[in-house]
Amino acid sequence: MAMPVLQNRKSAGELDFDDEIQRLKKERNAVLLAHYYQESEIQDLADFIGDSLQLAQAAQRTQADVILFAGVHFMAETAKILNPERIVLVPDMKAGCSLADGCPVDRFRAWKARYPGAVVVSYINCSAEVKAESDYICTSSNAEKIVRAIPADRTILFAPDKNLGRWVAKKTGRELVLWPGSCIVHETFSLRKLEALRLQHPEAKLIAHPECEEPLLEQAQFIGSTAALLEFVAKDPAEAFIVATESGILHQMQKRAPGKRLIPAPPQASCACNECPFMRLNTLEKVYLALRDLEPRLEMPEALRLRAKIPIERMLALS
Repeated sequence: MAMPVLQNRKSAGELDFDDEIQRLKKERNAVLLAHYYQESEIQDLADFIGDSLQLAQAAQRTQADVILFAGVHFMAETAKILNPERIVLVPDMKAGCSLADGCPVDRFRAWKARYPGAVVVSYINCSAEVKAESDYICTSSNAEKIVRAIPADRTILFAPDKNLGRWVAKKTGRELVLWPGSCIVHETFSLRKLEALRLQHPEAKLIAHPECEEPLLEQAQFIGSTAALLEFVAKDPAEAFIVATESGILHQMQKRAPGKRLIPAPPQASCACNECPFMRLNTLEKVYLALRDLEPRLEMPEALRLRAKIPIERMLALS
């Protein structure tokens, strides 16, 4: 069957994706989980919207028969690790992650072998295979807490995001051995363009995700996870914010703080580089088709799932 055309969803002769997705969710007993970086129209249909930690917790709690994960591949893997008996769907299996792709498990094992006895903390933005080689998983929301929970006499390896790791090391005073990875979105923000933007908007507060490069974080007035940035905008008395993270979060920020001015931080190039190309592979059409066909499904060998579950459950217990 040819993919339906999404033009005017309310016009005669066109499929109303909003209504069809809601119908199929009920019919399939399905839950739609969406990351803050998804397109706004997907966010508006989601049963739960959150950052990586919140989505992992939602996946752990759900009673649905089907989990449709509108995010990227490693997030859906986490849902499957926690819900082996449920069908886990991904709108587009090509929705990967530069951090996960930049940390292949064979190289990760070789790196880990150089530090026998070290505790391995891996950012959730990694493959199930890397999770299975880790002692703890963390997100940007709880990385500081998890590192602080590790005895001070233990060497800590932190992968795959060097910027988040550097920020956590600074916050905790712990020396971390960092894997040399970074996010293609958060490393594109131009410090020169940002300085020009701050001159244009001197009243705006700069807020940033800890995946950003260190020189940018040094200028930020608030640093936090996606959920923490959203909460800060909603509660802080400032009327304008320059937001240095993936621009999909602006939709929820505008809903939570409708009277405030939100200015996306500029990338180096004249492009939409502050949008994650992997997240944007998911579309409303693909969400509909995944629910209709119950494909593509994420499957995982049971032995791998059980090994990867251990560090995830350690994270959730500490969170």
